[in-house]
Amino acid sequence: MRGRTVCLLVLALLLSGCTGGGDGTAHGRITLRFQSLAWQQESVEANKQLVKEWNASHPDVKVEYVQGSWDSVHDQLLTAFEGGEAPDVIHDASDDLADFAYGGHLADLRGLLPGRLKADIPQRSWRTTTFGDGVYGVPFLQEPRVLVANAAWLKRSGVRIPTPQHPWSWAEFRAVTRQLGGKGTYGVAWPLKEPVSATLNLSLSTGGRLFHRGAGGKVTIRFGTGDAVVPRTIHDQANTDHSASPTTLGSGGSDTLPGFFGGKYAMVPLGFSYRQQIAQQAPKDFRWQVLPAPAGADGLAQGVSPQTLSIAEDSPHKKEAAAFLDFLLRPKNMVRLALGDWMLPTGTEALRDPALHTTKDGWATGTALAADLRSAPAQSVRGYPEWKDKVATPAFQEYYSGAIGLDELRDRLENDGNLVLARYQR
Repeated sequence: MRGRTVCLLVLALLLSGCTGGGDGTAHGRITLRFQSLAWQQESVEANKQLVKEWNASHPDVKVEYVQGSWDSVHDQLLTAFEGGEAPDVIHDASDDLADFAYGGHLADLRGLLPGRLKADIPQRSWRTTTFGDGVYGVPFLQEPRVLVANAAWLKRSGVRIPTPQHPWSWAEFRAVTRQLGGKGTYGVAWPLKEPVSATLNLSLSTGGRLFHRGAGGKVTIRFGTGDAVVPRTIHDQANTDHSASPTTLGSGGSDTLPGFFGGKYAMVPLGFSYRQQIAQQAPKDFRWQVLPAPAGADGLAQGVSPQTLSIAEDSPHKKEAAAFLDFLLRPKNMVRLALGDWMLPTGTEALRDPALHTTKDGWATGTALAADLRSAPAQSVRGYPEWKDKVATPAFQEYYSGAIGLDELRDRLENDGNLVLARYQR
């Protein structure tokens, strides 16, 4: 009888040990899983170092670093949510959060985050992670789209060099690319393998809205005068002026760099973080500079989808996860993350850090654009991924290649697009 009692006691202890890990708790110590999408070496090192520092100062709450991938994050998270295996702290981008937020997979952070963090990040950034009445992510890194230019080429040409205080207009930008191109070279190379976000985000500068929300919350697509300026400029550069390379329209940003370094293109519109690749890959004698994107009726405004940190709704340790977010996004730490990713922090105190205001590698130009960054137009539109993939991407690609005209582009975006969105708004 005594032996049976001992066996039962041992079995009970083993079972309690197995189930104790189910909620991230073992021996009184909480374990949080933090899935990071950092991929550049400097960024991975910064994230891992911050996790190490947290663990050293918080013996009762251990953070486990989990490496994720931008290429598969949406499907991977969807599977994890459905299987009840989601990480506690989730790194993603604001334009990927809508379905997860409306689906109940992410925690509403309004009652979890400290006042310091709420106040430090501007409302324009918080809007990118607000869905309905809740806030489902902390926007912490963002990048404007800029013009990366061959500095020697621009100097030889004698064109006016734009600054954030005196940018080019879209009409002036088109005229400059005509002046710079010729004899097998081009004034600009647009990498538009993913044309939709680039077009819509830059169109905020010209008053473009495209998505219009009615009183009942229903969203409809209307392609107005402001929406046409940017796509018409790109189309005319490629098909009328021949000042934009036609072969890069289906390329990604990295694909344009060899031609840029080789003197084939004077400028390439790229996300701000591409500067790291340029700094690492450019020939030693290649001089480059960062210029602001052109301005329109609404100045330098452009849409962004910041990188975000969220907490899973199923996490049993939301309070501890929020404390880790507060640590990770202290101003000094936010600067470390921004420098590691070559992006801009959203926090106002972090943005004042001198390291982000140097002329080297164009940091000062990018930081000067931070106040003009707005929530991407499609941020909270349900059905946007399907509209983008099935309607907008092929329509913009055909328009930029010259296969269809502006009227057909408008009709497809509106007519086919509204049919798609309607299925998500019933």
